[in-house]
Amino acid sequence: MFNDIQQTIEDKIKAFCAANDIALAPLKWSAIPFSGEWGVSTSFFQTAADEARAGKSTGKPVPQRAQELAEQVKLQMGSVEGISHVEAVKGYLNVYFETSAYARRVVDTVLAAGADFGRGAAKGERVMVEYCQPNTHHSFHIGHYRTTILGESLARLTQFAGFETIRASYPGDLGLGVITVMWAYNKFYKGQEPAGVHERGQWLLKIYAEATALLEKKDDETPEQTAQREAYDAERREMYRKWDAGDAEVRALWLETREWSLEEMRDILNTLDVKMDVWFYESEVDEPSKGIVEELVARGIATDERPQGGAVIVKIDEKLGLAKEKYRTAVLLRSDGTTLYLTKDLALARVKFEQYHVDRSIYVVDFRQSLHFQQAFKILEMWGFPQAAKCYHLPYGYITLPEGAMSARKGRVILFKDVADEAVKRVLAVESEKSGDIPASEREAIAAQIGLGALAYSILSVDNNKDIVFDMNEALSFDGRTGPYIQNAHVRATSILKKSKVEGQMSDLRPSTFDYELTKHEVELIEQISKFPAAVEQAANEYRPMVMAMYAYDLANTFHSFYHAVPVLQTDDESARNARLRLVAAARQTIANSLRLLDIQAPDVM
Repeated sequence: MFNDIQQTIEDKIKAFCAANDIALAPLKWSAIPFSGEWGVSTSFFQTAADEARAGKSTGKPVPQRAQELAEQVKLQMGSVEGISHVEAVKGYLNVYFETSAYARRVVDTVLAAGADFGRGAAKGERVMVEYCQPNTHHSFHIGHYRTTILGESLARLTQFAGFETIRASYPGDLGLGVITVMWAYNKFYKGQEPAGVHERGQWLLKIYAEATALLEKKDDETPEQTAQREAYDAERREMYRKWDAGDAEVRALWLETREWSLEEMRDILNTLDVKMDVWFYESEVDEPSKGIVEELVARGIATDERPQGGAVIVKIDEKLGLAKEKYRTAVLLRSDGTTLYLTKDLALARVKFEQYHVDRSIYVVDFRQSLHFQQAFKILEMWGFPQAAKCYHLPYGYITLPEGAMSARKGRVILFKDVADEAVKRVLAVESEKSGDIPASEREAIAAQIGLGALAYSILSVDNNKDIVFDMNEALSFDGRTGPYIQNAHVRATSILKKSKVEGQMSDLRPSTFDYELTKHEVELIEQISKFPAAVEQAANEYRPMVMAMYAYDLANTFHSFYHAVPVLQTDDESARNARLRLVAAARQTIANSLRLLDIQAPDVM
């Protein structure tokens, strides 16, 4: 929690070891559970083991030598402000803080930093998080929402942890699926256009499902139906050929219909408070990727087997001299010279590295693409990009329905807009019964905050590698480990501060002395708040928003327990009242910071 005190202690340890020719191993600190005092601990076992391996041992067993080192260091500690005492126990140095001083410092640090509490120091690295990559000419469904909320939370975490962060979207606006929608629209619906933003996007999905049904071979189709289906397919592929040749009319239709789906997507991202910094399109890297293939062939990384009727490939395992199959063989160009997803991902990566000078690139893409990204990152490494070592695929599992997998081809999907609207509707129904004192004009905005918070938490609280069977009732539940439960902790804290008439004026209170016997619930709340900076670092470094989701729940649960057990406004001890009010304000701020990193708003009333 307090790096300055820890650094002071470390400096003393390093000075002692340097003066005594002791090769100190890196110190790893861990918190000591509260038992009357807070503390941190570090071990000297690694240092003792390193001495033994280097032949510099004093002849004592490693545990005995570790304890000796801990005792020697303890004698050198002297007085450190905020430290009550130091112990050397079984090879560990245990450092304890003065309880009232520690509690005061936690609370005062939060209130002084405000929205920046927990923010990490600048890391000196630029990270690009690529997420929200739905194909155009479809509509935004709940599966797209998972990658979007997962990527947005990760971007907020890396940025808050101190990484310069760039948000990027890479919509798939190219391919036979896109052409299928264009062909069907042009043939059966030309000149028609629904009026609304979401209506247009959803209409494109409907057209796609209808078109694939027409083009799909049936077991019992008649010769006439077969001829009709084949004729439709020929028309569709001719439109693709024209697009590839740059036909002006086909390209104009493509851009017009693409914009319909992008407009819907932008509106949803605005609803989710997601602001992309960069928009890449698959179509933009198609042609450049072909030049990259030529370069890889010229450098002997790729092999061109097209003269023999084959494709352009990279025999990755063979090039690396691997006896056991790992990366397999990657295809970069088909025999007809057309590109694949892998080809375009190489071109996209070069843009990221050379144009945006990215040090790390995180791809939030479903788990089915795991081998694809292993191949892409390894080819980038073979190509000579040092950033390839810091490319990371954050996979996530399916979102399925209770009745089975979603399928855009069959029109069986849950549209995000429908879920969001239903969430707001359900919350409004509850508010109408329980929150009669909230003006009707404010209820819908609050309902949106709560409904979207429930959806976000239902996704982020599940490990990204696990599949989710999406159940509307479960996702919108307010009980247990849910977004509304955490939001309600923020509301309760706000209510206490409003009743105290000091909200926003905490500086008018006397400093938090905490010079009284703290209750169990106060101790637990202070301890939980103190863990927030470490939770931010862990979630960002491990690329796991679930870490923050779990922390937010634990903090809210701890606050709810405090709320029910500890009198704040009712206490007669003015010093305790002031300290507890500031503790409530610190908890409220930390809850708000946690929710913000999950892309969940913190309402003041519910």
